[in-house]
Amino acid sequence: MTSTFTSYWLIARDLTASLARKAAQPDVARETAYYKAKIGDVKSIDDFLGDRRLYAYAMKAYGLEDMTYAKAFMRKVLTEGVSDRAAFANRLADDRYVAFAKAFDFKTYGAGTTTLAAATTDTTSAYLRQSLETDAGSDDTGVRLALYFARQAPTVSSGYGVLADQALSQVVKTVLGLPDVASADGIARQAAIIESRVDLASFKDPDKLERFVQRFTAIWDARNNATSAPVLNLFADSSSQGLDASLLLSLQRIRSGT
Repeated sequence: MTSTFTSYWLIARDLTASLARKAAQPDVARETAYYKAKIGDVKSIDDFLGDRRLYAYAMKAYGLEDMTYAKAFMRKVLTEGVSDRAAFANRLADDRYVAFAKAFDFKTYGAGTTTLAAATTDTTSAYLRQSLETDAGSDDTGVRLALYFARQAPTVSSGYGVLADQALSQVVKTVLGLPDVASADGIARQAAIIESRVDLASFKDPDKLERFVQRFTAIWDARNNATSAPVLNLFADSSSQGLDASLLLSLQRIRSGT
């Protein structure tokens, strides 16, 4: 098994080429071609939900594939839009619903919704990136988490924002060695710890973001993929939280020749 660090690096070192390879895969190319050909014919929420293939494509693009079955729920998301603070999507804890409602804002733009970039090129780009992350995650969850974090972390500005996103939270908690908590007090403490120990604004800097992601992949390997990186077995008697992340990263770089 290839290490998480190496698998992530092979994809991220030239993300444009990785996305191009994914776009050329027959299943991805076929579904994208169908979406591009048909989305312009959609003039209403009924049209949109009525074409299951189009609807499923859009749901996957916004990371909502597991909710494709919940058409009544998604109809409410689309019907109420996002312009009203009390709209259904705005009251949900998961920001993916807001992103979806903005992309397909029939409440605001009506029949013209599917002519806008949000519903066309932005959605096909999102589908491609989502496909890349999902397929990478089928072999190694850590790679999917790393790719997702690299995409989403620059949009987060608070510890609560990190904790509200399960994937972002898992990456940061892994790097900081924070436990899972459920109580409001525990969440508040973790949010404060994250803001004190992580410069969230630095994630807007691609180089600093990449270094953080690489720290995560190194620690993930130490905890989950020791057999893929034999050198890490030297530390088998130690807690992975006790290993310095920079040391782990150096070991992985030596192994991968980077």
